[in-house]
Amino acid sequence: MKYISTRGQTEPMDFSDVLLMGLAPDGGLMLPEHYPTVASDVLEEWRHLSYTDLALAIMQRFATDIPHADLKDIIDRTYTEEVFGDSDIVPVRKLEDNLYILGLSNGPTLAFKDVAMQFLGNAFEYVLKRQDARITIIGATSGDTGSAAEYALRGKDNIEVFMLSPHGKMSEFQRAQMYSLTDDNIHNIAIKGMFDDCQDIVKALQQDAEFKAKYNLGTVNSINWGRILAQIVYYFKAYFAVTDSNEKTVSFSVPSGNFGNICAGHIAREMGLPIERLIVATNENDVLNDFFNQGAYQPRTTDKTYVTSSPSMDISKASNFERFVYLLLEKDSARVHELFEGVKSGQGFDLSEVMEQVNNRYGFAAGKSTHADRLHTIKEVYEQYGELVDPHTADGIKVAKELQKQGEVIICAETALPVKFAETIIEAVGPIEIARPKHTEGLEDLEQHVTVLDNKAELVAEQIRQHVTANG
Repeated sequence: MKYISTRGQTEPMDFSDVLLMGLAPDGGLMLPEHYPTVASDVLEEWRHLSYTDLALAIMQRFATDIPHADLKDIIDRTYTEEVFGDSDIVPVRKLEDNLYILGLSNGPTLAFKDVAMQFLGNAFEYVLKRQDARITIIGATSGDTGSAAEYALRGKDNIEVFMLSPHGKMSEFQRAQMYSLTDDNIHNIAIKGMFDDCQDIVKALQQDAEFKAKYNLGTVNSINWGRILAQIVYYFKAYFAVTDSNEKTVSFSVPSGNFGNICAGHIAREMGLPIERLIVATNENDVLNDFFNQGAYQPRTTDKTYVTSSPSMDISKASNFERFVYLLLEKDSARVHELFEGVKSGQGFDLSEVMEQVNNRYGFAAGKSTHADRLHTIKEVYEQYGELVDPHTADGIKVAKELQKQGEVIICAETALPVKFAETIIEAVGPIEIARPKHTEGLEDLEQHVTVLDNKAELVAEQIRQHVTANG
């Protein structure tokens, strides 16, 4: 399997090289030359596999340059009951007939990002050792990616991590998770701005060819193909958990900001998983909702991006969206390049002429949830089912129930455990004690370590120069 860029100006590459590189040299996103399809008889075989065996069966179709035994070792070390607290890794919980929650938040940082990031940490270490190389990871987080990446990469050989977050915009728990780490290879930087500002800095440094080469820049944001690959697996696992036959279809409702998680579901559908619909659930930052309902994609400027109670979705430029648009436009890389260079300079685009394909050929639908909606959903789910859900998952449930067709089975992708957003949970249901894993007790009381910077890429570049030079 070779990998190409959505912009069409990068030579085909192996999985291991794509894993380390982040953005393509031409500014696009890397993706496979084709998505492998899975026949019905293979689906039937996969139905009975453990999570690790299923992950191996799927990933070996994409990571063809890693020997089978080595890939199996990486996967077996990643997906353990010790790390994820459950032998199922991603258990499915039933709310009511035809409505389920896919439990993705049992990893060390209590968010769905752990499922991919734990794999990425072990895969990075393996590839770097094999290539006798070092890497400087630069990432942006709106709340959960940062901690998941840092916990996956802390103390790893040959890896230095610089994580950008919007100053003062994350929950208290999220800040404590990231900023309390003391590992020498972890560097937290709070940018005076929004998540999109952090993401723009990451892209700017990635696109500085000389700087990128000198410091061997990589990324763990969802633009990294390795993360998408790891997420494809749990769509298959969830489908098998709620069906007893491959003749049945299910839909997924996925809280979406950067389009990474639902992009993995889209790829699973392209591979042949019987997914009826992929429902994009946004918060007040509803750029994706607008596109999937009207065909117009108009990213907002950061001063028009709302700060909400589901902060991991406070994003107005969906980085992974380009992978879908590339396929939607029948792999017309020149047009993709033109559209997304426009996005870079603040322009939107209109693809309303292909909306029938978006909704029918690719199965997308979308809805929006507000602060009042998520408070209502959190309260309703708690009172009806005795379940607490975090605000992002509440957005997904609200949109799922709003759009659900008669007889449609919908699985809602969980974003995080509710303790990460205690303030909003208490606002919704009143003063209650929210369960938290033992390893997070007292987290908010730990000393925090973070560097606050103005919104300038050069200031972040200087931090990298200082620390990477000092550390090797």
